[in-house]
This record gives sequence, C-alpha cells and structure tokens, in this order.
Amino acid sequence: MKTSIKSKVIAYMFLVLMSLIWVVPLLFGILTSLKSETEIKLVGFKMLPITWTLKHYIEVLENTTNAPMLRWYVNSLVISVTQTILVLIIVSLAAYGYTRIKFKGRDTLFWVLMSASMFPSVVNIIPTYKIVDSFGWVNTIWAAIVPGLGGVANIFLVRQFMKGIPMEYDESARMDGASEYTIYSKIILPLIKPILTVVALFTFTGSWNDFLWPSIIFNDIDKMTVTAGLQLLKGIYGDYIKVGQLMSSATLALIPTFILFLFAQKYFMESLSLSSGVKG
Repeated sequence: MKTSIKSKVIAYMFLVLMSLIWVVPLLFGILTSLKSETEIKLVGFKMLPITWTLKHYIEVLENTTNAPMLRWYVNSLVISVTQTILVLIIVSLAAYGYTRIKFKGRDTLFWVLMSASMFPSVVNIIPTYKIVDSFGWVNTIWAAIVPGLGGVANIFLVRQFMKGIPMEYDESARMDGASEYTIYSKIILPLIKPILTVVALFTFTGSWNDFLWPSIIFNDIDKMTVTAGLQLLKGIYGDYIKVGQLMSSATLALIPTFILFLFAQKYFMESLSLSSGVKG
C-alpha cells in the first residue's frame, strides 16, 4: 500500500512539473502582452506587469495595412473550418468502406496507403506545390485546404474505432431494407461521434497552426493566415522590435484552439479508448 501511494505521489509530481514547463512560458507570454513596451525593455524578467495595459491589442487589431490581424483571423477560420468539415466527410466515408464494405484487396490497399503515409510530409512539399500550381491555386485558399484532405492517419483512427461496432447492426439494417448510405448516416455516424470530434480537433488545430505550407503558397498579405502573417511582424517593425505587439498577436492566435479544446475535451477523453465505440 505504501509503495502504491509513493508511486502515485511521484507520478503527480512529475505531471505537475511537466505542466509547469508548458504553462509558465505560455503565461509569461500572455502577461508580457499586457505590459507597456518600456516595461518590457527595461524591467527584464518579471511575471506580473507593473502597469496593466491593452494598448498592444488595440494597436494590433486596428492595423489594417501592413499587418491586418483581423483579416488573417478570418482567412485562418475559413480555411480551418472548411478543411475540418471536408476531412470529416472524407475520413468517415473512407473508414466506412474499409471496415463495413467487403471488396477484394481491401486490407491490402489500406496498408499500402498507410505505408505511403510513413514518408515525412516535408518530402511532398515540392511535388504538392507543383500540383497546386498546375491547377492555378497558388495564393488561393484551395491551396491551403485541398492538400490536407488526404490524411491516412485520421482514416486509421476512425477505422480502428469503427471496427469496435458489431457488424450485426449493419446486417439487421440491411434485412430491414436499409441502404449503405442509411446505415452509414443513421447508424454508424452517431456511434463514431467521439472519434470524429477528436479528428475535427486535430484537423482544425493542425490547419490553424500550420506555418510552413501557408508561408509558401501565399504571397499576398491580405490572403495570409495568422501563423504565416505572424512571421512578418518582426520584419515590419524593423530594428526596433515591438515585443508587446508580437506577444499580443501570438496570444490572439491561441484563442480559437484553446476554446476548441475547452469544449471538445469531453469527447477527447472518451475516445482515448478506441474500443468505446459502442456503450451498453
């Protein structure tokens, strides 16, 4: 019993330490955005501001010329939401085909796709750019949306979750005259809601935080996303870097993903066990 308590205490201490390592820099960045520029430059490391101010946030949001933060926000939201919706449709349909429909070479095809996805994504940047350019999509939102729709890892997650749903459900529905679409939409989709929520969470977060690809395909400031736009801020301010505005911009970029995690954590925890596709 004493050994069990001791191991729990060690585990909790480790988790608290890891949490502090992650939270303290984040909290310091947020608090820095609430300090005056003079205080940031002169006071040095001090967690709490001496004088609290929202000046940096106001300046960032009012800038509509060389760093239109609100415009970048809208661009990122449109791209991330559209990509997330399309990914959910594609992934759920593909997983349904790989688990509920029998056809020759089904499993072989799936594992071939899985093995192809093992290559680092950076290897595909040049070929993907060439393809996007051939469609005339460079500097458009489609260049940011379409290449991210073919994630095999998401199909794998949903497929594993869907395999936990008994095939008897499908057979009973077919005996009642249900079509494949009815089985998919009325029976399977409601049961895989937890894992689809996790896929949506990962997809939205990945799309929102993506830096390299948007930086390559966008050259128009008004069409950039938040992450691609943030890199411009350092150069915009010249030799005198406005740390407060940089921190306030980065803090604003965190808000959507924070809200998403806040509301989706229930389904995220529920889907950690991939066998929980069916309850009761």
